Amino acid sequence: MQLTKHWAGQLDDYVIDLAWSLDGASLAAASAAGPLTLFGALDGLRRCELPGHDGGSNAIAWKPGSAILASGGQDGAVKLWDAAAGQHAATVPMGPAWVEHLAWRLGGADPILAASAGRKFAFINPDATVRRAFQDAPKTISALAWHPLGGCAAVAYFGGVCLWGADDGAAQREFAYGNGIHALAWSPDGRWLVSGNQDPSVHLWMPGSDVELQMSGYEGKVRHLSFDPGSRWLATSGSQDACVWDCSGAGPEGREPLMLAHEAPVCGVAFQRAHGLLASASQDGALMLWSPERRQPLRATARMPAAAACLAWSHDDSLLAIGTEKAMVYVLRCET
Repeated sequence: MQLTKHWAGQLDDYVIDLAWSLDGASLAAASAAGPLTLFGALDGLRRCELPGHDGGSNAIAWKPGSAILASGGQDGAVKLWDAAAGQHAATVPMGPAWVEHLAWRLGGADPILAASAGRKFAFINPDATVRRAFQDAPKTISALAWHPLGGCAAVAYFGGVCLWGADDGAAQREFAYGNGIHALAWSPDGRWLVSGNQDPSVHLWMPGSDVELQMSGYEGKVRHLSFDPGSRWLATSGSQDACVWDCSGAGPEGREPLMLAHEAPVCGVAFQRAHGLLASASQDGALMLWSPERRQPLRATARMPAAAACLAWSHDDSLLAIGTEKAMVYVLRCET
């Protein structure tokens, strides 16, 4: 297996977020300084430049099945952009706090955009009307994630996680956690909800029961989580190795994790969307591909000139985008 450079693009600042369009034609990249750039996926040409947010952008997300790109920034607003026309479509004010988290519902009957700014959380319709504004969270919202079937969104803050129903807006369940939470992830089968924590640890809930598991021993805060498409493997950062837990059966408690070695702290993990390869990146610019189920899991390596700030697989799993701290976007092709 080989990782080959497909193309590279330059931004004006730290690459804070990346998002592939569902049709695979475009890669959107958000600069921490504010502007948004749309690259052609195949040739890397700049298709469109959007002004983004005054003060800086924080997050981007494509509306499923459309050319609408949502963005959130330090101006306290969610903005919708018509990427085909290259223009601003609508703005949804969220208040004075930064909009730091965005996620479109992929399951369910219709798209809903979940957005958070400070302690505020809302569901936004594709026409930019607010579908539901929720009561303020107890603390600043630090992560959010839609259930794979779209029935609820998990919202994390210091002290716990709440599941908010997509249709009725009701609080379905609350899970207490006595520390800061940096990341949330659902297993694709919806069986596990996982948080990456400040303490440092990984906490697993099984929302369909009262099962809770705590996996500790990390060297630092756990900021990155990724499940494989089959919901068996959970990859995590938080150490110099990428730590992969086996979540099959009763879960990872009592099992030794698979430790995938890097020479510097891991700064990103991302499983493919439909296949089993895991990409992991470390602060020294190393990028590695792994197959956790294999006796010799390492499949390919590459070296970036700077540490990765974000990783994103294309929807057909053939291309891996890496945004770096030094304002570069690299797209690598995965070839067998």
